[in-house]
Amino acid sequence: MPDRAASTATPAAGDGDPAPHAVLARLRDMVDARARTTPGRLPPERDLARTLAVSRAQLRRALAVLEREGQIWRHVGKGTFVGPRPPDLLDIGDLARRCTPLQVMRARMAVEPELASLAALHASAGEIAELQELVRACRAARSWRDYESCDARFHHAIADAAHNVVLLALIDMLNAVHRAVTWGRPRPDGDRPPATHHSFDDHDRIVLAIADRDPAAAAAAMRAHLQRVEDRLVGRAG
Repeated sequence: MPDRAASTATPAAGDGDPAPHAVLARLRDMVDARARTTPGRLPPERDLARTLAVSRAQLRRALAVLEREGQIWRHVGKGTFVGPRPPDLLDIGDLARRCTPLQVMRARMAVEPELASLAALHASAGEIAELQELVRACRAARSWRDYESCDARFHHAIADAAHNVVLLALIDMLNAVHRAVTWGRPRPDGDRPPATHHSFDDHDRIVLAIADRDPAAAAAAMRAHLQRVEDRLVGRAG
């Protein structure tokens, strides 16, 4: 007689289909291998089902089992990731009230050059093209608000292109604190950034280094960019 727990966990396989336990075993082997070698995001469901030679429905049932076990976690719109779901431990509002813009800049300085370095190693051609488009969008911004939105997308796209889910989660948290800390601060004079705004050339240098696959140059360009931002923040810039 079949095990009742197993039969209620997943429907029986159809003729010629692999049994649910076999699908789960294949997926578990893949997840275990990735956890040891390249932890991070799993391939999209379509590709994963093709690799494992199973249907999308079978795959989703197996994914649900591993998610309940804490072997993977899923984020709608972002994908499926190896490991337990990260806990939501930080109160962004409380953290923003207890820190200063300069502390936020120092945290960015500690993280973002490494992200730029990793992006130079791992960014796809499509991700580099997206960065180049965001550089153009920053230059074409019609207002400071538009520029700030493009600039935030530019820095997040670099973090995404680094292909490190832990650092991406960290930069998402840092950006949330940054928005909360700087919200309401007066913008520079003028309706929009001037053509000579320092960030434009800085962005160009960062993307060029990433496109050239030069991690040291990418990190140095990001570090120099953030230092200029900090200098202006505290009034050191001329």
